[in-house]
Amino acid sequence: MTHNPIIFLDVDGTLISFNTHKVPDSAILSLKEAHKSGAIIVIATGRPITDLKEISEVPYDAVIALNGSDISLRNGKRISTHPIPFEEFDESMNLAEKYGFIIGIENGKGVIVNRHGDILVKWAELVAHPVPQVADLYKEYSESTCCQLCFFCDESTQNKVMRNLPMLNASRWNPMFADINIRGIDKATGMDEVCSYYGYNQSDTIAFGDGGNDIPMIKRAAIGIAMGNAGDEVKSNADFITDSVDDNGIYNALVRMKIIDPLSDYLYSSQ
Repeated sequence: MTHNPIIFLDVDGTLISFNTHKVPDSAILSLKEAHKSGAIIVIATGRPITDLKEISEVPYDAVIALNGSDISLRNGKRISTHPIPFEEFDESMNLAEKYGFIIGIENGKGVIVNRHGDILVKWAELVAHPVPQVADLYKEYSESTCCQLCFFCDESTQNKVMRNLPMLNASRWNPMFADINIRGIDKATGMDEVCSYYGYNQSDTIAFGDGGNDIPMIKRAAIGIAMGNAGDEVKSNADFITDSVDDNGIYNALVRMKIIDPLSDYLYSSQ
């Protein structure tokens, strides 16, 4: 690496535990140490920028939100956006009606959906969020910049639908739903844009993730790290596997790479 590293971190299942719905203290402390030493820390998530209150103690500098579609500095300065054209949104709405699945827009209000269903209750429990509110999605589209849709359907339905949406791409980190973005935009392209902004090279990058939508950035990074709780496909694309989010995975990886020294409060695992 030619600089101090630039560290990209997924949120759900990487920074935030699905068991506690919190960021482990070891992750917060170790990232503060890395930041103090000169590392740039970037959040890379499928969430909107406005939905990061659980990680407020993490010393991040920038956010790749909505899977690379909306990128900003922590101070609010926007680096780029990649909105979904109206024609693709309109066709997505038609396909949701045809195939009978719930569709949502992700914007500054969170996830807004066209109708309720049991799957939304399960989604809310998974991420410890309120059940999404129902609204007129055409009105929501017209009043905000739409960079991401959410299809609450199985993968078989997703595959049928996406054949009709050539400008869009689907990615998943949970079987219940797919995130929908402009084709060619993902967390890896978000990494490229952030590196360009800071004047960093790909060789300076480290990425942590656990879900399917993290695979592009794990593959793009100089060092791609899968969490111990990641799926098999994520692990197979990583340079190494750290411990789970609940077992100090971020801390252990940063110590292993000698980015930070071991902290006295935590026993380093050399997995």
